[in-house]
Amino acid sequence: MKFADIPGHEDIKRRLREMVDSDRIPHALLLEGPSGAGKYMLARALAQYIHCTNRSGGDSCGKCAACLQHQSFNHIDTFYSFPVVKDGVTISDDYIDLYRDFLKESPYMDFTRWLEMLGNINAQPRIYVDEGNELLRRLSYMTRRSRFKVVLMWLPERMNDDTANKLLKLVEEPFGDTLFVMTSDNPRLILPTIYSRTQRVLVRRYNDDELRNILVAGGASQQQADDLAHIAEGDMNLALRLATHSNDQQQHFELFTSLMRLAYARKVADLRAWSLKTADLGREKCMEFIGYACRMVRESFLMHLHDERLLTMSAAEHQFVAKFYPFINEKNVEDMIAMFDRARTEIAGNGSAKIVLFDVAVRIIMLIRRK
Repeated sequence: MKFADIPGHEDIKRRLREMVDSDRIPHALLLEGPSGAGKYMLARALAQYIHCTNRSGGDSCGKCAACLQHQSFNHIDTFYSFPVVKDGVTISDDYIDLYRDFLKESPYMDFTRWLEMLGNINAQPRIYVDEGNELLRRLSYMTRRSRFKVVLMWLPERMNDDTANKLLKLVEEPFGDTLFVMTSDNPRLILPTIYSRTQRVLVRRYNDDELRNILVAGGASQQQADDLAHIAEGDMNLALRLATHSNDQQQHFELFTSLMRLAYARKVADLRAWSLKTADLGREKCMEFIGYACRMVRESFLMHLHDERLLTMSAAEHQFVAKFYPFINEKNVEDMIAMFDRARTEIAGNGSAKIVLFDVAVRIIMLIRRK
């Protein structure tokens, strides 16, 4: 990964380059900021720049042996540390092949995708104490090819306390040839004793124009890029997820508009057919739809404020909500959101989606007419 491969963040790239060029690289660097901002790509580019043997023009060459090894995630003096599921094996290196595939597929580090690849979407991956022991062991060896060993740690906030305490001494009194480069989505959860000993760099979200340009460069149409940039609010992971599931989003939109129109018209028989059709999508899809419906209700309520900056909708969604929003007001919005939340919990707990969704549809008949 070269700096030139990363869209935007020119100020941060310049700052990272200056650290290396001036030989003032902090022994523990933390890139912190929201998910989908490209923090880990910056960390990877920094590690490659440190190890490159033919740097020029403020970037790694991309051609030397060190750069080629970085591009294949095989540099001998680079260590990857990341959250894993506790299933007998709790060391990152035992998941390294899967992690390499993840890095190729999701350079912006979509945590949801990592859970899917681990095979357990409901898991809570952690960095366990075994990982701390293994890092201590491996870092005690001399560097093989480079001046520095670099540990790229993804999500240090997911270290348990034992792991954090194990690594604290390394961060307080590091080996002279060891650098920690960490990236965090939620730095408030990092053990304070470690957080206070890092040099921190804030990586902001992409703005809408930057996100739009990235999506267009990636092959999206201008209209699709406009819609995704507005909805994703600078989160590249969310934008890519929405682009990948654009058919699902369109289906959710059609189901939501149909539900609200039928409920307003009090067509109970048609609502029964709607609930059966929606339930046939399966449990996960039903839960995704309910999440979408909650968002659309919130957007409709925000429309009362007449401030477009607060809205995150596609053009089609905006067109519908512009007419629909008077029916979502302070007298029904809380009850409607609570109803959807309860429905999602019931379906997640193996409740009958057909019954739950029909109950939702009937309740909306009453709620939508509150004024």
